[in-house]
Amino acid sequence: MENKKRVLPKPATNVVPMKRDATFFFEKAVQSLDRFHYDKALKYFRRAAEYEPENPVNHCNLAGLLSEMGNYEESNVILQHVLDRIDPTMTECYFYMANNFANMEKYESAEKAIVHYLENDPNGQFLEESEEMMELLRLELDRPTKLSTIKSREGLFEHDQARSLLEEGKFSEAVRLLEKLIRTHPEFIAARNNLALAYYYMGLFEKSVAMIKQVLELEPGNLHALCNLAIFYQHFGDKNELSELLELLRKTYPFHQDHVFKLATTMGILSEHEQAYRLFKRLLKGGEATDDPCLHHYAAVAAYNTGRLHDAEKLWRQVQKLDPGSEIPKFYLNIVGQTHEHKDMSDPSAADGVAQVSYHYQLPFEEQLRTIDKSRSENGLPEQLKKDPLVRASFFWALRHGDSNTKLQVIQAFALLADEEVKDVLSEFIALPDEDDYLKKVAIFVLRSLGVQRPLQAVLEGCRTTVAPSPHSPNLPVWDPKWQTVMEVALRHMARRYDMVQQYDLQTLWVEYLTRVFPEVPKITKVEGWAAALEYWIARMHRRTLSFQELANRYGVSAVTVSKNAKSIDAVCGLLEKMDSIFRKLPGMDSTS
Repeated sequence: MENKKRVLPKPATNVVPMKRDATFFFEKAVQSLDRFHYDKALKYFRRAAEYEPENPVNHCNLAGLLSEMGNYEESNVILQHVLDRIDPTMTECYFYMANNFANMEKYESAEKAIVHYLENDPNGQFLEESEEMMELLRLELDRPTKLSTIKSREGLFEHDQARSLLEEGKFSEAVRLLEKLIRTHPEFIAARNNLALAYYYMGLFEKSVAMIKQVLELEPGNLHALCNLAIFYQHFGDKNELSELLELLRKTYPFHQDHVFKLATTMGILSEHEQAYRLFKRLLKGGEATDDPCLHHYAAVAAYNTGRLHDAEKLWRQVQKLDPGSEIPKFYLNIVGQTHEHKDMSDPSAADGVAQVSYHYQLPFEEQLRTIDKSRSENGLPEQLKKDPLVRASFFWALRHGDSNTKLQVIQAFALLADEEVKDVLSEFIALPDEDDYLKKVAIFVLRSLGVQRPLQAVLEGCRTTVAPSPHSPNLPVWDPKWQTVMEVALRHMARRYDMVQQYDLQTLWVEYLTRVFPEVPKITKVEGWAAALEYWIARMHRRTLSFQELANRYGVSAVTVSKNAKSIDAVCGLLEKMDSIFRKLPGMDSTS
């Protein structure tokens, strides 16, 4: 029999093959950078570019590190390769090349590169830095730089105005200006990014996503748009799209401080806290923004969310020094103290149990509402809180996407913000067909209390309707000035002690009473007696203890008058019966409570 050769079976092994791809080498490079091992980082960035030669991010990472190491000529070779062979639209490469030429004292080449950048880059991300470089070149070359146009300055005045409006929290005004701007300058990327941001602040998520996608069609590698899109994928629970985009963001090593900051905050929001912490620490070590309380807060949040409680406490104490009048560091230092008390952080596994906190430099939404509720009974809303765009954005978002109780609280808070932006937002809210009618009626009441006397377009009971300036119902064909005075007197006395919902309920009760008795309305000789009776019933409805005598003293009438008018209102509207029914449904309560 012919001998047959057999392949011997391979011995079993426990070795797991290591997957080596561009991501692997990028991560090794970043780890080396964190340890200041630049030679190793350079080697790993080169390998990442070899594995994904068509990805411009890998090449730009490599060029950036070469520039930091002083290898300006090789950095420029790689940047030129990106422009020639991979992505000619990456105009920021010309800005990086200009910096490299300037460092090599090749000022004419630097001038040529910076002019090309300014004349062709629609975004203008490095506009301020470019102006500084042109001033340097003017001194070195002893002549001004010839520049025909700055592409990104087209519409720049309007864009700066819109950015100021965003910073002031005037989102709807900013939207109107930015929408007009991109109609005339459709390739103005920065305006589109800010318009997407304004939509987001107003809770208009679908519009914001659509705008971000338009940005990415015009400029696929725009980091601001990619970061914003990742946040939206998380918001909508699109795990597959988010996972793919996160891989790209993890491999990004930004050149510019603004890009580092944007990526850091994005990674934090996406719960990539380790990377966020590393990026924020990089910014703090850079020294350009070490007096910025917001940056220290973000770094503190990242530290806290990774279980580094001692680092977080140290950073928040620095925030306290930089922003001594703010309640924000006090609030979070208190959280750190409570966490220290309940956790043994010497146990490495304890970090996993730390409750995550938000990166926004503001108090949590519930804490803001408590502050506003307290302000209502004191001296009004603090000016700082009124002007904080993040506070305003959280209110606008909650009005669109919160539950009914949250929306009601926000509508009341708007009465204290009391500006044109609030009037615009509430006017839009009452025209939304899917919102609760009661909420819209409270919003209308707030608009009237803010001085909006024009007819309002609203959707009530499923129908589009025009709400007249006077509060009377369709079944009340006239409105006597004395009836208006009764309501105004009551509201004036209730202003500091009752919230907007309770004041709205008073107006509703008064209109209901007049509608039911019309045309046999009692003769009103003493408006204060009727106003006191209305307050009596609103207090009862909202479970407040208030006697006829207390009201009589406050309104300057007799207790008998208040009692008589209160009984008249109850006889017509059946208030005691309604309250008995409501209170019986509440566990542990009865009508005598």
